[in-house]
Amino acid sequence: MLQKLSNIIKPFIKPLVATTLAIVLVFSQAQGAWAAASGGRIGGGSFRMPSRPMAPPSRTYTSPGGYGGGYGGGYYPGGGFGFPFLVPIFGVGGGFGGLFTILLFMTIAGFLVRSFRSATQSDEVSSYSSPTISVTKLQVGLLAEARNLQADLNRIAEKADTGSSAGLAQVLQESTLALLRHPEYWVYAGGQTQLTSLTSAEAQFNRLALAERSKFSAETLSNYDNLLKQASDRAALASAGDLATLDKDPGEYIVVTMLVATQGKQQLPPINSSQDLRQAISQLGSVSSDQLLALEVLWTPQAEGDTLSADDVIAQYPELKLV
Repeated sequence: MLQKLSNIIKPFIKPLVATTLAIVLVFSQAQGAWAAASGGRIGGGSFRMPSRPMAPPSRTYTSPGGYGGGYGGGYYPGGGFGFPFLVPIFGVGGGFGGLFTILLFMTIAGFLVRSFRSATQSDEVSSYSSPTISVTKLQVGLLAEARNLQADLNRIAEKADTGSSAGLAQVLQESTLALLRHPEYWVYAGGQTQLTSLTSAEAQFNRLALAERSKFSAETLSNYDNLLKQASDRAALASAGDLATLDKDPGEYIVVTMLVATQGKQQLPPINSSQDLRQAISQLGSVSSDQLLALEVLWTPQAEGDTLSADDVIAQYPELKLV
C-alpha cells in the first residue's frame, strides 16, 4: 500500500520542489528591490511637557473680629448679650443660640468650598500630567516627475533648525507647502490619527518612525535634532544597497511620510479624493509650535537617480489609496 502511494506521489515531488524554489527566489529578489530606495529625514522634538505654573495660594475667609465676630452688640434689656446682626437672618433675639448657628453654617460652608476646590485642582493636575496626545501619520505618493519636491525637501533638511519648537513648526509648514504646490502629481495617499496619553505617545511615535525608516536602504540625508548627516558620494550610497538605475520602467514614484505628535485631539478627515488630501495637508500645516511635540518628515527616494517603482509602492505602502 505504501509502495503504491509512493509511486503515485513521486512524479509530483520534483515539480513541486522546483516551483517552491522559484517562488522563494522571486520573492527574495523582490524583497531586495523593495528595500533598495534611499531616504531623507527631517525632524526632532520632545515629549516633555513644560513646567506647570504655580497655582495662587488658597484664601481662608474668616468673619470680621475673629471668633464669631466678638461681642460687639452690647447688652440688651430682656436678658443676654445681644447680636443685632443675627436678628434678621436667623430670627433669634440674641444669646449664644445665634452664634452657634452661624458658626455651624460657616463650618459646613467652608467644608463644601474646600472639597469643591480640592476636586477641581485634582482634575486640573490629572489633565495636565497626562493630557491627550494625537499621533498622526500622513503619506502621499507622487509621480516621479515632481523632482522639484525632492529639491525642496533637500533644501529644508540642509537649512532647518530642528532643535526648537519654532524651527520644527517652520519645517512642518514648509514641507506641507511643498506638497501643496504639486497637486497634479498626487497619485496615492493615506492618513491615520491615534489618540493616546503622554506616557504612551513617545513609544507610539517611535514605532511608526522606525517602521517607515526601515523601508530605506540608507538615510542619505538626515537633519534630526540639529544633527545634519549627508552621504558624500554615490559610491557611499551604493555600498548601503543596490540603487535603482535611471533606465527603469516608467511609472516611478516619490513617497512622502509626515509623522506629527501634537497636544490635544487632531483628527484627519478620511482621504478619498485629492480634495480630502488637500484638506488633510493644510490641517497638518496649521499646527502651531505650542501644540507641536515631535515631527518627522521622511521621503523616498532621496538620492539622485534613485527610483521607486509601482511594485515597490504596492509592496511597501499597501495602505495607500488612489486619489
